[in-house]
Amino acid sequence: MRFLLNLIWFPLVFISKIVRIAFAFFCVLLLLGGYVTLRMPGSSYTGPLPPLTRHEREIQKNLRYDVKVLAGKIGQRNLRHYANLQDAAAYIEHELKAAGYEVEFQKFSVKGKECANIIAEVPGAKFYREIVIASGHYDTMEGTLGADDNASGVAGLLSLARYFSDKKISRTLRFVFFVNSEPPYFQTPQMGSLVYAKHCARKNENIVAVLNLHSIGYYSREKGSQKFPIPLKWFYPQTGNFVNFVGNTASIGLVKEVVGLFRENAKFPSEGITFPDTSRGIGLSDQWAFWQYNYPALMITDTAPYRNPYHHTRKDTPYHLNYDNMARVVAGLEDVLGEMVFVRR
Repeated sequence: MRFLLNLIWFPLVFISKIVRIAFAFFCVLLLLGGYVTLRMPGSSYTGPLPPLTRHEREIQKNLRYDVKVLAGKIGQRNLRHYANLQDAAAYIEHELKAAGYEVEFQKFSVKGKECANIIAEVPGAKFYREIVIASGHYDTMEGTLGADDNASGVAGLLSLARYFSDKKISRTLRFVFFVNSEPPYFQTPQMGSLVYAKHCARKNENIVAVLNLHSIGYYSREKGSQKFPIPLKWFYPQTGNFVNFVGNTASIGLVKEVVGLFRENAKFPSEGITFPDTSRGIGLSDQWAFWQYNYPALMITDTAPYRNPYHHTRKDTPYHLNYDNMARVVAGLEDVLGEMVFVRR
């Protein structure tokens, strides 16, 4: 009997060693591949954060107000709280019109209820067929007020829209607020961004870049506050005080361009990454929808569940956001978008 057990045991031990070696080799390949896709232009800012400028203080005040309206006064925003979802859409429309925009709605029906993506545009004077999109979703996960996810992104998008409303630009800049990004509609035909991306592809629109704002409000200076799965944890800081630019491998050119521009203009920590579409966490927002139609797109994020302990919980409230850092990020994005659409100053 012992002979038979040894006959079985030794091959299993040998196979186990082979599996461990193969896994280690696989991790090395990921490390090497990750180095190529994580290497970005410039360097992340590491110095003390400077005081907010007068312009950044104004951005901060508006961000705080918008988040409090969406995640405080209005609350949950989804089809189960349909009146709130409509109130959020009405608030976005009001703010865009107050900034001087003509507002367009892309309407579609889900379970007998009308849903709408909300669009505002600054037409380009010279390269008007080249379209840069800044986007974010305004619905929330069931059971959460969604301050970070994604009132922060909507507030940032509204701030950018206000800034560019009177600018003379060469490329067309389009602001799009999506509905139904959260489950149970995420990555389904009812997902607002997928409806919109499909519409753009059918019209053969020349979308040269999509910058999707998703959870941009939570930051921490505590070591160990930033958590990533292997192999990402081997490359990233352990402190969640940076903004992250995330794209798929097909969008590596866009990610490098945006990270480079942000680092040239903003004194705020930043990281960039491109990985295959199937990698965990890479496609967890509306940029995923544009990848399905081969449009270059990235996500701008505080990394959400990899940092924010309140993500997708009832404690995702306006109280937990860092509005100073949000303002620094948004001010940096003003410069990024300005360079991408060629603002004439």
